[in-house]
Amino acid sequence: MKKNLLVALVLVMSMTLFAACGKSNNNNSASSSAPASEKASEPASSDSGSAAESDLGGKITFVTTRTDMKNDGTLDKYAAKFKEKYPKAEFEWVAITDYAQEIKVRLTTGEAGDVSFLDSSLPLNELPNYYEPLPDSLFEDAYFPDIKAWDGKRYGIATGVNTQGIVYNKSAFKAAGIDKVPATLDELYAAAEKLKAANIVPLYMNVGAMWPITNWGENGVWYVAGQGNFFDQFVTDDAPYKMDNAWGTLLSIGREFVKRGYTEKDLATNNWEMSKGEVATGKAGMYFLGNWVIPQLIGAGANSEDIGFFPLPYDNKGGSYNVPRGPDYFIGVSKDSKNKELAIKWAEFFVKESGYTDAGGYLPVYKSQSSNNPQLAEFDTFKPNYIESLASDPKFNEIANKAEIDLYGGKYIQKILTSKDMQAEFDALNAKWKKAKASLGY
Repeated sequence: MKKNLLVALVLVMSMTLFAACGKSNNNNSASSSAPASEKASEPASSDSGSAAESDLGGKITFVTTRTDMKNDGTLDKYAAKFKEKYPKAEFEWVAITDYAQEIKVRLTTGEAGDVSFLDSSLPLNELPNYYEPLPDSLFEDAYFPDIKAWDGKRYGIATGVNTQGIVYNKSAFKAAGIDKVPATLDELYAAAEKLKAANIVPLYMNVGAMWPITNWGENGVWYVAGQGNFFDQFVTDDAPYKMDNAWGTLLSIGREFVKRGYTEKDLATNNWEMSKGEVATGKAGMYFLGNWVIPQLIGAGANSEDIGFFPLPYDNKGGSYNVPRGPDYFIGVSKDSKNKELAIKWAEFFVKESGYTDAGGYLPVYKSQSSNNPQLAEFDTFKPNYIESLASDPKFNEIANKAEIDLYGGKYIQKILTSKDMQAEFDALNAKWKKAKASLGY
């Protein structure tokens, strides 16, 4: 299931906060059509709509990360519920595992469907090239209304709100003799050592899958720094990657986990789907991911009461740690859609009425709503300091793209985590950054 997953987070995944990701369920792109005759198991949550609305029809192609929801029929159920208001609507699902990379190609080739999750790395000033403006009414009371806005128009609405931390298996902790949640970085390392001694993978990092490890980079550094607009400063800085800033802090921790053998042994293969079963059954103890992965672990066989959630203790000061309040993938309507009115109605329904936010384990998109997720309740007992992501200067992503630094893809982070010399990797990235910035005249 999937995954990330914020814009320059901030523009946000994952990450793909959270990284996340959206989160995938297989290794192949897939598509299917929702049966026209299928009916939802529950009634629509709003009125039937006007006669004019009910006359809207045609085929909507939805390009998404959610291979799991395509495969288990959830998207078909959403479509059936939508068809109670728009009986003439038909659907095709295109569900992609390697979404961060493939959506870039699809946008340029005109194959991004009618509705899609936005490319997190796309500079804001390029949004009008690919997406249709959305109505202002969709953003009333919503978090992050302007993160995907350009020139006074909004092109994407968040599909969920994420935070991020350590998702852990309580049974694995108990089996390893860990009797309290780590409150400092040293305590986190100590817990990992106990898990390792008990033949439990301490932290499944998913280095081979790549997108999950963006949490050790752009999907995490901004909130560790305590700055929702952390990336803006680097538009005028020739060297973003420094050992003494948040990039150095998080990546050093990630490297320490790899160095000490506190991660999965196979750092080359994409074992994302397998890893969920490992954490769900207690064969692995922890993830460093967002709240969105919790229902996926339960779907993989974990009992809800066995799964916990606490903020990442990224230093030894203790107390309250910064955590993000950031958007998951944004949803938007393709500029090339031949059925824009119906596509906008689907995007609105998906966020407001489908049940996707709850099913994905997200915090609500709308401020007036609240979550009843027990893991999020546990998370809040640690009194984390929520840092809200802000719209980033589009020049940041523009420079990164020019420098061929794969933000939200994870390839360069994979190299840093496993390299012998972190400073040398930083120097190489900074050289590319400086050259790209100069060539763009920034």
